[in-house]
Amino acid sequence: MRIEIEKRVEDLPKWAPAMLSVAAVVLAFLVGGIILKLIGGQPLRIFSFFIRNTFGSWPAFSDTLVKATPLIFTGLACTVAFKMKMWNIGAEGQLFMGAWFSSFVVLWPIVGPETPRWIVISLMIIFGIVGGAFYGFIPGLLKARYNVNEIITTLMLNYVAFEWVNYWIFDQWSDAGFQLSPTFEKNAWLPRLTDYARQFRAFSGITLHLGVVIALIAVVIIWWILTKSKWGFEVKLIGDNPDAAKYAGINIQRNIILVLMLSGALAGLAGTIEITGVVHRLQQQISPGYGFTGIIVAWLAKLNPTAVILVSILFGALIIASREIQPAGISSMLQGLILFFIISSEVLTRYKVKLVRTNAAAIGAD
Repeated sequence: MRIEIEKRVEDLPKWAPAMLSVAAVVLAFLVGGIILKLIGGQPLRIFSFFIRNTFGSWPAFSDTLVKATPLIFTGLACTVAFKMKMWNIGAEGQLFMGAWFSSFVVLWPIVGPETPRWIVISLMIIFGIVGGAFYGFIPGLLKARYNVNEIITTLMLNYVAFEWVNYWIFDQWSDAGFQLSPTFEKNAWLPRLTDYARQFRAFSGITLHLGVVIALIAVVIIWWILTKSKWGFEVKLIGDNPDAAKYAGINIQRNIILVLMLSGALAGLAGTIEITGVVHRLQQQISPGYGFTGIIVAWLAKLNPTAVILVSILFGALIIASREIQPAGISSMLQGLILFFIISSEVLTRYKVKLVRTNAAAIGAD
């Protein structure tokens, strides 16, 4: 028997990519369980503990959704860019810049502690979107005008963003010399269900905040843009066949800039939601790698905005697991295995793998 690989000429059924993604996750957990068993661990006990602490109760599930919220934004950010074959590796830096621009509203300050919450939050969201879009505009312009590789520029700009935020939290906005800003006033906090526990006892311990609703609205908007709008069609056409797009009169340079700006805006919004809904200040640890994980989320969701929600919940649970399960490397191992099997599954979407019986007699004659 020998293995033959040939390129597919026919399209896969619509359900096939989704099933391959599910299979990738299942295989990752199976292989992860085998590895844990080989090193003396108890995989069933660990996975049971994982389920209980991420989905086993409403407070636990609310924590998972809180971690999934910034992943929805960064997953959407990568989805938008990848649809046009633009490889935005800078969602993490765009998230940090969105967080910095949002913090500017209350730490400069543009508004005071007596300003109504809805005005403060609205301004922070606008500033976060602008900050992320600006940070996406830079590599977009370089790509459109000078054909500079966006993988390099977006990746390197991450480090510029990290150091920019560090300058402000170590110096200008440092809270008594610590490497973080002062805590925001309460009017800059997104409402959480637990804030209403006195009126509704069922909300006690539920950390879910308004950012989840904003994330779901973003999913609907991006879904409509990519699947129903003329611009979404142009984006997809440029990604699939830039020569045909150019022949059709589509302005490719302008769309490169716009797509990376939209991608950056979504990632910047992730930073805004995280500092207003969770940490309530600007600091180094506002993200455990949401921007980089968003790349995996987008690929596992097969660039489907609605599927980004489910995948983000899975990875939100893995982030919670890294906090609850020891050693913490188990969660990172599972993320790595999932990424490995996702990439491997791409082979099956593009190629047929066959086992062909060889003729032993013919081989002997040769």
